[in-house]
Amino acid sequence: MKYIKYYTLLFIMGGLLYGCFDDNDDVPQIANTLDINDFIWKGKNLYYLYKADVPNLANDRFTSNQQYTSFLNEFSSPEAIFASLKANIDEFSFLVDDYVALEQAFDGVTRNNGMEFGLVRYPNNATNVFGYVRYVLPGTDAEAKNVTRGMIFNTIDGTQITDSNFRQLIDPDTYTIGLATFDGTNVTATETSISLTKVQYTENPIFINKTIDVGGTPVGYLMYNAFTSDFDSQLNAAFAVLKSNSVKELILDLRYNTGGDVETAKDLSDMITGQFNGEIFTTEQWNDEFQKAFMENNPDRLTNRFDNEIRGGEAINTLNLGRLYVLTSGSSASASELVINGLDPYITTIKVGDTTRGKFQASITVYDTDNFRRQGAEAAGHTYAMQPLVLKSINSAGVTDYFDGFAPDILVEEDYTNLGTLGDENEPLLKAAIDHILGNTTALQKRSTTKQPESVANSNTFNLDFELMRKEID
Repeated sequence: MKYIKYYTLLFIMGGLLYGCFDDNDDVPQIANTLDINDFIWKGKNLYYLYKADVPNLANDRFTSNQQYTSFLNEFSSPEAIFASLKANIDEFSFLVDDYVALEQAFDGVTRNNGMEFGLVRYPNNATNVFGYVRYVLPGTDAEAKNVTRGMIFNTIDGTQITDSNFRQLIDPDTYTIGLATFDGTNVTATETSISLTKVQYTENPIFINKTIDVGGTPVGYLMYNAFTSDFDSQLNAAFAVLKSNSVKELILDLRYNTGGDVETAKDLSDMITGQFNGEIFTTEQWNDEFQKAFMENNPDRLTNRFDNEIRGGEAINTLNLGRLYVLTSGSSASASELVINGLDPYITTIKVGDTTRGKFQASITVYDTDNFRRQGAEAAGHTYAMQPLVLKSINSAGVTDYFDGFAPDILVEEDYTNLGTLGDENEPLLKAAIDHILGNTTALQKRSTTKQPESVANSNTFNLDFELMRKEID
């Protein structure tokens, strides 16, 4: 950039690179659209993983401040300029107009009625959609109203759910679901309805932690639904219980886990193993400018290694396993896939369920401050923040770019007519893993492979941290 003043990338030992333009004017009390558009361009110009694929983000794109300002003024909203600065390959970068709500989502705090659900198309109708209850959160309105896993609903507030209206129907704090039945082909409404109300709720991602006797072998089963860093200590405690039960196998249920914190994913991998302390878990690839600066100043900054402590210094409870069963679905994304990919070169990972989402990139939160960090964000005069993709993760064997996700070793799609009870040994996905442990090939061969209706969305789709792999910066 020839005339716009620009600070070169700076390397901060033990931290992250950052840069910014030198603004000639003080930050206004209330930011206007031009100010916010300016923040968005600067942040993406600095951090964006796919910067090279967006010509308008090039350092030499503008030859004067006037040309730069004219470009920013072409966009009537921050959302418009953000969308224009996304590479075609990028499905996951996003902008929010309330960074406080985003931070709450990172901590597992949402407005929630407790009904975690999936939405799928009718088999015989291209646009109609029905919902099925995946699980119910404890201490919520859904639990109080006796909502249970496997319930089917096809209307909200009396309106048929479709692929074009489900977002607005689910959005209100209070809505009424109309129950239905599903026989594999037809959705039939009943006359029963349930009204549900959302409140602010903090979800513990550790949904089930138990030990099952499988042919005399203690097998751990952990259903873990989000990589929420605030619950790292509780996750470590869950592994202490598994360790005290002398588990010899672990079935990790990530079928509904759409991602979360990178460090938590690595710590979970440490808990599963423990014998690879100091070895490479993953490496990172940033955009060309960051990558060059890291390589020249501190290449170790690009390497994430197995270790024996969670953040805060608490010793990790390790199982030292050489094999892991992971229950997966199309909702298993980001940090869930990071665990699979990071562990795969070291131990046998057997995936049971359906193909995962296919997301190997991580993002950071970019605030409108001099160094794009959180401190001082209030002074910007607005509450916008970005979550751009900034790096892609690579395992120690060089595996990355898994756009198509990870295919299961044992295919078991959830059957919406018979979901089973989570944690029960006869629940189809868990049973398939148990059968494999027992060497029961006959049972595995007899499992249902009937194709299920197409998934449209799920309750996590509406969360700000949906399909997120988030890197915290020091």
